[in-house]
Amino acid sequence: MSDAPLISVRGEAVLEVEPEIARLSVHVQSQENDRRAALDHLVERNQRCLDLVQSYGEAVEKLETGGLTITPVLKHRRREGDIRAYQGTVWIKIVISDFAVLGELVTRLGDLERTYVNGPDWALRPGSEVYGRAARQAAHEAVARARSYAEALGSRLTGLVELSDEGLYERRSFDQRARRGRPGGRARDRPPVRARPVAGERPARRPR
Repeated sequence: MSDAPLISVRGEAVLEVEPEIARLSVHVQSQENDRRAALDHLVERNQRCLDLVQSYGEAVEKLETGGLTITPVLKHRRREGDIRAYQGTVWIKIVISDFAVLGELVTRLGDLERTYVNGPDWALRPGSEVYGRAARQAAHEAVARARSYAEALGSRLTGLVELSDEGLYERRSFDQRARRGRPGGRARDRPPVRARPVAGERPARRPR
C-alpha cells in the first residue's frame, strides 16, 4: 500500500431545470349501507375516472391503479356485527408529460363524485440526462477542490484512489394543491397550475 498522502473531498452539484413530468394521486371512494352496493359504486366511479384520464391520450405518460378495498364502518360502540356502513377506496397514480392539459385534468377529476386529487408533484424522469449532468459537475467540483487543497499543502494530485457516488437526491419544488370533489358538488378555488423548477442533486466523494 502506498504511503503517499491522501486527500478526501466531496463534490456536489445542484441544477435548476424545468420539470419533465407531473404526478397526480387520485383517491376514489364510496360509502353505502350494503357491501355490494359500495363495491359496485366504487367500481363505477373508478372506471369513470380512468376513462377521463385515458381520454387525454399521449399527454398521460403513465396510469396506475392500486388495490381496491371495502372496509366495514362500525357504529360508536364497536360491537361485533354492529356495522353501520361499508366504505370503498381505490387509488390511482397518474404521470402527465403535457403540462398544457394539466390544469383542466385536475379540475375535471376534482369535479367527479367522491374523488380526491393530490398534486401536482413536479419531477424529472428517472432516466433524465439532467442526472448525468449533475454527476459530471459534482465530479469536476471534487477534482478542483482536491487540487486546491493539494496545492495549499505544497503538493499536487497524482491520481484517483477511489470514487464514491453517495446517491442521487431529487429535490422537488412543487405546487401541491388538493382538489376535493363533494357528492353532487364541484371543486372550488381552482388557481391555474404552473410548473415549478426542480433540482437534480448529485454528491460525489473523491479521495486523493
